[in-house]
Amino acid sequence: MEQLVLGIGTRLQHTQFGPGVIVGLRYATYLISFIHHGIKEIDKTDDRLEEIIPENVSEEIETHSEIEKSLLKILRLWNGVSEVVPLGDRWKNGTMILQPGDTTLKAKEVPIEVFFHKIVMLRDRLRVMEQQINAHKVLTDEEKINLQQYVTRIYGTLTTFNVLFRNKEDWFIGDKSSE
Repeated sequence: MEQLVLGIGTRLQHTQFGPGVIVGLRYATYLISFIHHGIKEIDKTDDRLEEIIPENVSEEIETHSEIEKSLLKILRLWNGVSEVVPLGDRWKNGTMILQPGDTTLKAKEVPIEVFFHKIVMLRDRLRVMEQQINAHKVLTDEEKINLQQYVTRIYGTLTTFNVLFRNKEDWFIGDKSSE
């Protein structure tokens, strides 16, 4: 399939994830907010992706502000949009090299920006999970506290990656009592 070149607000159908709306653009991918699967990063050349073209379209379907209001409503409802978190300047254009102990094996090189993006996505998904735990209607307060303690320990495990963040306020913070 040829690469789709679409903008934010475009409605799409994906054979695996169902209907969605483009909420972000990257060089080779779209960030798509799917109704039942949240936000996923999908390659622009994905064969399973089709633009939904509404019937009886006129040029005055929606104004730009109405589109923005609709998107903001969807994003607030799903609450899974990643904030923009800057990478520390010294790491820009850097490469992370994973060198196996066996010198006959090839090393793996990963752009630090790619690795950092995955760390930020992990943090955002942990935050969503925290919100879902706290808002859960069936869990008792004790169960919520126990699950929250696990999440806090996960944050503590991830503090190693704080060195990548430009701003200290974006850092992972674990259980302060165990420091």
